[in-house]
Amino acid sequence: MSELSDLIRTERLAFADLLATLSPDELATPSLCGAWTVQEVGAHLASASGLEVRALLGQLVRSGFRLNHASAELAKQWSRRGPEEIVRQLRENAETGARPAGVPEVAALVDAVVHAIDVRRPLGKPRDVPPEVFTLVADFSAGLRWPMNVSVGGNARKRLAGVRLVAEGYDWAYGEGPEVRSTGEAALRMLNGRPVERAELSGPGADLLASRLH
Repeated sequence: MSELSDLIRTERLAFADLLATLSPDELATPSLCGAWTVQEVGAHLASASGLEVRALLGQLVRSGFRLNHASAELAKQWSRRGPEEIVRQLRENAETGARPAGVPEVAALVDAVVHAIDVRRPLGKPRDVPPEVFTLVADFSAGLRWPMNVSVGGNARKRLAGVRLVAEGYDWAYGEGPEVRSTGEAALRMLNGRPVERAELSGPGADLLASRLH
């Protein structure tokens, strides 16, 4: 097993372990990921790794070729299998290293980490992202191009244009211009089109960046 594969396995298992502890009310909590509940985020991660191209294309057609809408419908369908089956599939994916065809291996790590933030933040159950994981996820997210960036609200480089984003507690920064500091978790949310409040940003470039996040 490669180092990257091992990191993916660890993050996937951490997500599965979290999901296994949640109550029905917690599973029904709205996540940061669009209109998905916590359980539906888990269902998306469980199902996407083994999703057949034919199934995705069929749902894309039914969704008018709107990728996010298709993904949401597939997640909601899979969610009906229930939390135990979702957790079982998540753990199986972690052990087998399954991922969608044609998707870079590091994208599986990004999915596990960012979707964990999607559920941990509204649940008030934070977990620090290890430094070696953070760097891989942040670098990939900052460089993501169309069409893969459609699902995360577009081009992160445009949102960060003219400022330098610094993730506190990590040896990571991106961009040039007035400095904006945030936690590592907030930086990953910004890079992946999730909500970030002005109060989470500091530095001379904070107002400029905050104006682009709403």
